Amino acid sequence: MSCKRVGIIMNGVTGRMGTNQHLLRSLVAIRDQGGVSLGNGDSAVPEPVLVGRNLAKLQELSVRSGGFRWSTDVDRELADPFNEIYFDAQLTDLRKPAVEKAIRAGKHVYCEKPVASCLGDAMELYRLATEAGVRHGVVQDKLWLPGLLKLKRLVDSGFFGRILSVRGEFGYWVFTGGDGVVPQRPSWNYRKEDGGGIILDMLCHWRYVLDNLFGPVLSVSCLGATHIPRRWDEAGKPYECSADDAAYACFELAGGLVAQFNSSWCVRVRRDDLLTLQVDGTEGSAVAGLRECKVQPGSQTPRPTWNPDVPSAIDYGDGWSEVFETETYENAFKAQWELFIRHVLLGEPFPWDLREGAKGVQLAELGVESWKRRAWVDVPELPFYGREG
Repeated sequence: MSCKRVGIIMNGVTGRMGTNQHLLRSLVAIRDQGGVSLGNGDSAVPEPVLVGRNLAKLQELSVRSGGFRWSTDVDRELADPFNEIYFDAQLTDLRKPAVEKAIRAGKHVYCEKPVASCLGDAMELYRLATEAGVRHGVVQDKLWLPGLLKLKRLVDSGFFGRILSVRGEFGYWVFTGGDGVVPQRPSWNYRKEDGGGIILDMLCHWRYVLDNLFGPVLSVSCLGATHIPRRWDEAGKPYECSADDAAYACFELAGGLVAQFNSSWCVRVRRDDLLTLQVDGTEGSAVAGLRECKVQPGSQTPRPTWNPDVPSAIDYGDGWSEVFETETYENAFKAQWELFIRHVLLGEPFPWDLREGAKGVQLAELGVESWKRRAWVDVPELPFYGREG
């Protein structure tokens, strides 16, 4: 029995996602459970170094996380052979040069999505990592949400029969900052020049969700909008929004399946969860949220008729049953972190690589093109580069 210490450079970890999901709920949790199992009683314990520009935030976060190392000098950390993995959760516009530098330093790389601001940069990172022989991965956390894991199980079991359509509703009301309520999202999300925009953010997610659960995306039609033109930043100063804050997209998938996704930071929630996916098939339907999933088989489907002149005799919430949990679900980010660490150390398969991340950027770019052209746009297959790391 042995315990391997794994040095991980965490760049941009002082941000909301970096702190909460990747550090505290993933790597700290992995450390506290005794590490990642490597088989035969062996384990790997992550030892992050927290990297950023704000010294005070790094020191405070180090204390919160139990005394992890911290540094404002990423070059020094890249030169340290103890650090095997580079993780990037910076602003999107900063990611490409930082990840490229880590690849050239011989580090295995794992990063948040979008992996870059444009497809060309995303594919360049994929090419560089493949040629360098380093292992690489991209965060695709929604695949490990309990609700979507249950949905995937239904798909694999054939519950739906032939799947006809998928309808996704995502979003919530993000306060502007000018109404006395602190906004839930950072101001850069609404500035195109800083890598903001809901199309670039969310179509990356919908690409891997659709590809992994239902089939390859063949074409896209998308309409974006900037519904709220003015917001207030973290210092309380007003600014003009240059990025889209809502996206209304339709996707054609292999096999004739149609998917529709509404994504908005300007919508008030009256549905089961912040994200819901309804899947309709010839033999049954399901509605999945972040954690729960409910089904209605064909045998329980009511027979409504259109008559708006009298109250409906049907309660459309009836006839749906909960999909029971058959396993204990981990935090989605933690689950993928454990798989990536095993990929690095054991060479186990990890299909969620930089090419998969580039596919998300591709769909976002084509969504913007569709919006500008007001037309359907085909989604070509991306090339493979050499041997995977």
